[in-house]
Amino acid sequence: MVEALFWGAIAGGALLLGAVVGLFVPIPRKITGFIMAFGTGVLIGAASFELLGNIEDQAGYSFVIFGFLIGAALFTGLEFVISSKGGKERKLSKEKSEGHSGMAIFIGSIMDSIPESVIIGVSLIKSNTVSWVIVLAIFISNIPEALSSSVGLQKDGYSRKKILFLWTIVFILTTLSSLFGFMVFKELDELYMYMVSGLAAGGIIAMVASTMMPEAFEEGGPIVGLLSALGLLCSYVLSSGIL
Repeated sequence: MVEALFWGAIAGGALLLGAVVGLFVPIPRKITGFIMAFGTGVLIGAASFELLGNIEDQAGYSFVIFGFLIGAALFTGLEFVISSKGGKERKLSKEKSEGHSGMAIFIGSIMDSIPESVIIGVSLIKSNTVSWVIVLAIFISNIPEALSSSVGLQKDGYSRKKILFLWTIVFILTTLSSLFGFMVFKELDELYMYMVSGLAAGGIIAMVASTMMPEAFEEGGPIVGLLSALGLLCSYVLSSGIL
């Protein structure tokens, strides 16, 4: 239980780090795109090697496939709702645009961060130890998300104090979400754990494709393809235990 809180706080701490950097350190948008591209590759690897791998029961494939489809569809449905309110710009550090909603950006960021943190708690159940790949993937992806979103919120008229307060709330929620994932799902049968893993993987892939990839390419240019590949390779190395 303490482990779930600790690792949830580590991953969620990247949100506060990203927010502080975005508000007080002038980071070129291209660098943000590079970080996001690498995080994209790590997240894809985490979904592929950690969440969809290691299925020991033949029936487990049906559960993980069903969960994957539900997770992807659920995230996509929520993305439609948030995007219609202005949340599609939550990862963009651009000038304020018509119909832009700071609160929608905030809600959209919560929608990304909390499910990811739940995954950390679930990973502790599966192996009795934290998945370094998943924690690294979430940590790396959280930094550019909070960085870009904070810049966008500031340009939308939010004060630094209010922005940091909002991200502190998200940090607390993500930390508790890791504990929630551990406590709620620890009693599930292994087959249902496969479904939860598939659900998380589907949500991650849908999120990466709809928000992180487009933003990374727009900010970083063609080189982000190589950086994403390196992130995926990093996930593979960590998952395989080579290091």
